[in-house]
Amino acid sequence: MAMKKKPVTGMKDILPREMEIRDYVISEIKETYKTFGFSGMETPCVEHIENLSSNQGGENEKLIFKILKRGDKLNSAADKVNADNTDILVDGGLRYDLTLPLSRYYANNANDLPSPFKALQMGNVWRADRPQRGRYRQFMQCDIDILGEPTILAEIELITATTTLLGKIGFEKFTIRLNNRKMLKAMAAYSGFEEKDYDSVFITLDKMDKIGLDGVAEDLVSQGFAKESVDKCLDLFAKVSEDVAGVRFLKDTLGDYLETGVAEDLETIMNSVDATKSADFKIIFDPTLVRGMGYYTGPIFEISMDEFGGSVGGGGRYDEMIGKFTGQNTPACGFSIGFERIVMLLLEKDYQIPKQGEKIAYLVEKNMPSDKMLKILQQANEKRAKGEQINIAIMKKNKKFQKEQMEKEGYTVFEEFFVDKM
Repeated sequence: MAMKKKPVTGMKDILPREMEIRDYVISEIKETYKTFGFSGMETPCVEHIENLSSNQGGENEKLIFKILKRGDKLNSAADKVNADNTDILVDGGLRYDLTLPLSRYYANNANDLPSPFKALQMGNVWRADRPQRGRYRQFMQCDIDILGEPTILAEIELITATTTLLGKIGFEKFTIRLNNRKMLKAMAAYSGFEEKDYDSVFITLDKMDKIGLDGVAEDLVSQGFAKESVDKCLDLFAKVSEDVAGVRFLKDTLGDYLETGVAEDLETIMNSVDATKSADFKIIFDPTLVRGMGYYTGPIFEISMDEFGGSVGGGGRYDEMIGKFTGQNTPACGFSIGFERIVMLLLEKDYQIPKQGEKIAYLVEKNMPSDKMLKILQQANEKRAKGEQINIAIMKKNKKFQKEQMEKEGYTVFEEFFVDKM
């Protein structure tokens, strides 16, 4: 059977131009988040299947790449397997995000970590999803999280740090959408929905930007919800504005259905971020924002960019997840940027990395004697020791084409070495 040269479906090879952008973005991520006090950490790509299937990951739990048991454990399980219990063959899986692994990490290492702990984690995750523009089955995520901070200082810092980063790498006029899960629950209770139905209602509300108010109404009624409740709920969305006034409107309308402090916290986050921002963006209140993960407990947020047509990052507060491991809840809040989508957008607009010194190419004539080649190598090493980037290449017959190709890689200075001139 012939070897296959294309990657597995949903995976991709990364060419040098993209790799250069990726490396640059990674360096900016690390440098920017470091200035906000975040520390790098790492978790394994494989997690216990029990953790991955704990009803915390929403729809992502249906997309797990599962790992079979090994050796005698697999043989023993295989003897007992049938069509209804195939999961007994599995004991691990590739992580589908970085939040659940971080929660396990913190539960296991909290005694050795500062409090609050400001974590920066970057790494690949895997989802058996349908590939499409900006979505792969293997992709890198970049998360910052603040664990152990119960106040909205965490939300303000996460949003400010991430918007600062996006501004530094050339993004502008994007939008931060903000909501609170507690606001959503209060709206559902006020409208007459039963608590057991909240998740179904929220999933439908999350489609608002795609199917509109009428589409959401039709969808909810088709699920069997009372038209009176549907109309009452959607009437709120029709009247609310996307600024601080919208938050105040819902606070006044929902009354005792809304937990004390929720509206005030949203208003403070919006005002604080807007007053201290260093990038060109706007922050809005969006009561339709749901976020798909089941672990969110408070404020939630997303980054929207018109050039992508959707979200390129998001996060929120998840105060109860670490307690699933320890039995004691720990305040936690995180923000994840869509690294792959950010890189894709930079490539599409032909983003040029700011120059950090010249990229120099040494073009050496073919059959250069070894003693003269040694001098060239020594000269290159002396310049590299000073921080210069030197690429030594054998001169090709079509030197003009060779230079054009190297110019595409960013080389602007060419030094030529000929046998008879050394």
